[in-house]
Amino acid sequence: MQTNKSSVYWLVQIAVFATIAYLLSFIPLNFMNYAISISLGMIPVTLIGLKGGVKAGMLTGFIYGLITIITGQAAVLGPIQVIIEYIVAFTAGGLAGLFSTQFQANYAQQKSGIHWIIIASIIGTLCRYFWHFIAGFIYWGQYAPEGMSPIWYSFVFNSVSGLATAAVTAIALVLIYQANRQLFRK
Repeated sequence: MQTNKSSVYWLVQIAVFATIAYLLSFIPLNFMNYAISISLGMIPVTLIGLKGGVKAGMLTGFIYGLITIITGQAAVLGPIQVIIEYIVAFTAGGLAGLFSTQFQANYAQQKSGIHWIIIASIIGTLCRYFWHFIAGFIYWGQYAPEGMSPIWYSFVFNSVSGLATAAVTAIALVLIYQANRQLFRK
C-alpha cells in the first residue's frame, strides 16, 4: 500500500500547528477577569491557512478546538455552547486560508505578501470572533453588568478581544515573515 507523501506531510503540519496553537493558549493574555483575552493560537492557524489554504486552516482550527475540549481547558456552560465556541469558532478562524492563493502567488513572484498576511489575520480572527459573539450573548450574557444588554455586552468584549487578537496575529506573522519567509512556503 502506497501513501501519498504530500497528504501525510500536510496532516503532520496541521497536527503540529494545531498543537502549537493549543500550547500558545497557555500564555496568559487575559484582562478584566478573563472577559477580554487575546488568542495567540490564531497565529499558527492563520499561518497554516496562508500556507495550505482554507481546508488546512479550518482543519487546524478544528483540531485546536478539539484539543482544548478534550484536555478540559474549555469553559463549559453547555454542550451547544462548547460546539459553537470551540468547534465552530475555532474552525472558522481557519478561513484566514481564503487568501492563500493570493499570498502564495506573491510569494512565488518574490513580492511582499505582508498585506495578505494582515488581511488574512483580520478576516480569520473576525470569522472566529463572530461565533464567540453569538455564544457570548446567548450563554455569557447573564454575566453582563446590570442595565447592560447581553448583546451589547458580548459585542463590546468580543470586539475588543477580536481586534486585539487580529492585531497581535498580524504583527507576529509579519515579524515571522520578515525573519524567515521559508516558513510561509507552500
